[in-house]
Amino acid sequence: MAYELCQDGDYQKALKYFDLILQKMPTNINALIDKGVTLQNLNKLESSLKLYNKALELEPNNIDALVNKGSSLHSLGKYIDAINCYDLALKIDKNCTMALAYKGLSLGELGQVQAALKLFKQSLELDRNYDLAQISHKKALEILKASRIMEI
Repeated sequence: MAYELCQDGDYQKALKYFDLILQKMPTNINALIDKGVTLQNLNKLESSLKLYNKALELEPNNIDALVNKGSSLHSLGKYIDAINCYDLALKIDKNCTMALAYKGLSLGELGQVQAALKLFKQSLELDRNYDLAQISHKKALEILKASRIMEI
């Protein structure tokens, strides 16, 4: 029910369901992560980080928790910390398309557009239809093209 409410954009109501789940099962990894994502959607980034950290205490190699934690850190402008999360996820699964693309976004924010482009390409090689990687790849190419024009 909580997941469906999130799909409908009713995040406040979904949080109530996640709280009910976590009252009965406080170590439910999926509920911790999904509540974190819901809080992230409400721009409650510090609260989402607490839930991802709790999930990672219980399951240190949980890729979803690592990628989502990285995403929250990225949104807070903590790009290096975000990259560290993505790197941990990629040590577990080198083909994690989300970790590759999100790491590319953080590198792009740090001005490392060439490195970001490489990650977007790698992500697209794994999943040609991954929209975030497609959009980011295109944007990185535009940035590189514009910087070359500026050099001339």
